[in-house]
Amino acid sequence: MAEQLAGLADDRALLGRTSTAERVSDILRSRVADGYFPPGTRLSEDSIGGALGVSRNTLREAFRLLTHERLLVHELNRGVFVRVLTVEDVEDIYRTRALVECAVVRGLGAAPYPLRGLADAVASGETAAAEDDWKAVGTANIHFHQELVTLARSARTDELMRSVFAELRLAFHLVDDPRRLHEPYLTRNREILGALEAGERGTAEELLERYLADSLERVVEAYRRRVGEERAL
Repeated sequence: MAEQLAGLADDRALLGRTSTAERVSDILRSRVADGYFPPGTRLSEDSIGGALGVSRNTLREAFRLLTHERLLVHELNRGVFVRVLTVEDVEDIYRTRALVECAVVRGLGAAPYPLRGLADAVASGETAAAEDDWKAVGTANIHFHQELVTLARSARTDELMRSVFAELRLAFHLVDDPRRLHEPYLTRNREILGALEAGERGTAEELLERYLADSLERVVEAYRRRVGEERAL
């Protein structure tokens, strides 16, 4: 916990002079998504409030916002914890992803498309894989799908999926073999990018639909294995 709190102290500069619960929640959302606070971690009001230099009321409002986003959970008489997803949660996340991401590709209209963000995410994933940094590959993969969603040019869709992707990262943090989970999608991300570069949005949608179905199966398998191992301890 000391290392995580030291990282939060570094984030104090992001708050500026007009500290708000929204800015605190942005910082904590990012920290949870990056795995600084793994699923099941109890979040101490005193420690985190002190690290960020914010009031208890501001921090509680930030906790409330993130609880609404399903990243945290409040347990009566115990405190606030980073949420541990169930298999049903993971399946629901992927249903939402399939509905939104495939609809974004389907509604793109005529090429060319603004694909610089997608291309950068693909390149970042390949670089991370070459460096054997599979956590970074997972991050690049999430960025790929975030960039895909931004093609809709909808602030509401971006906001919705920001929470969905942050929640998905909670499942990734419980997977014990990130290489096995993420490596197959390096090639598939490039295939989707290639289809969009060629203006073949129908092909891109088909690739994405199969991608998400296969990814769901792989994540659920890994997640069930990890949760089952922890329950056996």
